[in-house]
Amino acid sequence: MRKTVLITGASRGIGKETAEVFAKNGFNLALICRKNADKMNEHAAALTKAYGVNIYCYAGDAGDHSFIKAVKDDLAVKSALPEIIINNAGISIVGLITDLTPEKWAEVINTNLTSVYNTCNIFVPGMVSSKSGRIINISSIWGNVGASCEVAYSASKGGVNSFTRALAKELAPSGISVNAVSFGAIDTEMNSHLSPAEKAAFEEEIPAGRMGTPKEAAEFIYHAATAPAYMTGQIICFDGAFL
Repeated sequence: MRKTVLITGASRGIGKETAEVFAKNGFNLALICRKNADKMNEHAAALTKAYGVNIYCYAGDAGDHSFIKAVKDDLAVKSALPEIIINNAGISIVGLITDLTPEKWAEVINTNLTSVYNTCNIFVPGMVSSKSGRIINISSIWGNVGASCEVAYSASKGGVNSFTRALAKELAPSGISVNAVSFGAIDTEMNSHLSPAEKAAFEEEIPAGRMGTPKEAAEFIYHAATAPAYMTGQIICFDGAFL
């Protein structure tokens, strides 16, 4: 019987590539996105055709607890509750703290951090019952050291890191591993605000000499998610030696 992986933020970038890597390796997919549902559904259809896996698509806000509960209920009916959760949903707002409105602060925290609580709060009980499971939270090096003009994003990812370490300790006795991947600069739409000159200057600061690709990121997520269960509570940097 195929295992199911749940991926939030699955319509583009790292989430889209991660869905392909897991499908290629024979996993059924439960995909969630807040925007670009048409793109997610189109990609899901292509993956089903290519790899013969079952894919369940859900359009909604992963930061909405009631929405995630509805996803769980639907997957339970389909006998497709996830053995692996990839908490990838994320947004960033670049700007000064003085320009960061309460509404934008709440949106970033809700999307990047509350969504992680929601999936874990709702799906972990089933994992505990089965004494197995893998949770990978997508973080950022800015959660480790902070980034100027990205206060909300940095704070949310710092929260993801602490959440990961704490939950790993809580769930280790149940055979469930919880880790985070702390990405450096990955060439996705989240970095599209950079001009070509700004991107080139940024890449000069990275010892690897370039940004990582979404495909590389996805392959690393897969390896982390399928690693031995004894690896837990880790914040694993994937940043081209930037830090």
